[in-house]
Amino acid sequence: MVIISVASGLSFGSDSKSVMATLCFFWFWLGFGIGGDYPLSATIMSEYTNKKTRGAFIASVFAMQGFGIFAGGMIAIMVSAVFKAYYPAPSYEIDTNLSTVPEADYIWRIILTFGAFPALLTYYWRTKMPETARYTALVAKNAKQAAADMSKVLQVDLESEPEKLQQKKGNEFGLFTTRFFSRHGPHLLGTTRTWFLLDIAFYSQNLFQKDIFSAIGWIPKAKTMNAIEEVYKIARAQTLIALCSTVPGYWFTVALIDKIGRFKIQLMGFFFMTIFTFALAIPYHHWTLPNNRIRFVIMYSLTFFFANFGPNATTFVVPAEIFPARLRSTCHGISAASGKAGAMVGAFGFLYAADAIGVKKSLMILAFINFLGMLFTFLVPESKGKSLEEISGEAD
Repeated sequence: MVIISVASGLSFGSDSKSVMATLCFFWFWLGFGIGGDYPLSATIMSEYTNKKTRGAFIASVFAMQGFGIFAGGMIAIMVSAVFKAYYPAPSYEIDTNLSTVPEADYIWRIILTFGAFPALLTYYWRTKMPETARYTALVAKNAKQAAADMSKVLQVDLESEPEKLQQKKGNEFGLFTTRFFSRHGPHLLGTTRTWFLLDIAFYSQNLFQKDIFSAIGWIPKAKTMNAIEEVYKIARAQTLIALCSTVPGYWFTVALIDKIGRFKIQLMGFFFMTIFTFALAIPYHHWTLPNNRIRFVIMYSLTFFFANFGPNATTFVVPAEIFPARLRSTCHGISAASGKAGAMVGAFGFLYAADAIGVKKSLMILAFINFLGMLFTFLVPESKGKSLEEISGEAD
């Protein structure tokens, strides 16, 4: 991941095919590495925390994504501001060729290279992290090692009691078995469908903020700016959205998830995402008027707030709690992969939909997708205040 980030960012002067190949490798390892960290981080945190504060701890892991989004926006603002000051250029409508100075090619490479540093800082600590005690004891059948790992993490002396860790034969079922599908099939359907539907809406609105902001006139039309100025203004708008809605939404979830519960937060989040997206879409042309743009931005920000104080956080938390120990990270990974499939649909679908049927109708479709997410939430059980064994049925 570190090597690919640096290679992608520093391959100046390479042809487009080489850049495309490098980026393809980047996204492959991003999915294979960081994508694999989704289930691992959630499972590790769920199995090392107590049932009273488990939701807050898992959600806080995911909430750091908000700071990452904000930091990425700030880096983009600073880098583009420096280049804008040193390399002035005319707008696109004045001079098409000169509006993109050759040095502008360095901007995205520098921003991308910054992604190597968090991965590098994380690598050492990842190598020191032991396997979770539940997996070691219940799946690997090594109670002594589980006790030793727990002693190291919790900094207390623990002794293994192998006779208490023996599982019943009835609980030792695999993923592709009738017993799993009878117990957890609806749960897996719920976690995969809600994450899939969420990411269609969430990534659509994230990736095409610039198109929406341009459509309502919050940022100038692309042809009235040069390339560097466009990067600067889009980054500034996206960072403002992140600061005012995305980051607070994550931490509202952290504060309230163990009080309100996962089910209510997810249902509430999808409900308000549906309401606010319909409210933006139905009177869409009303919002494009100059006097209404600020109201549009506020309502648009609220969709991100309730996405993060809602399903964007809970879809990460719940799969790490409701499945058996031997299948917990696998089912979480399947749910996360379903979400990334939704992100792909959202990224490409909204692009073509906005061109074909317009932003208004595209927003209507996203509102309906949010409504479907609310319906699929009813397949996901509440896990607040219950032990992992009680939720998954392993205590039976």
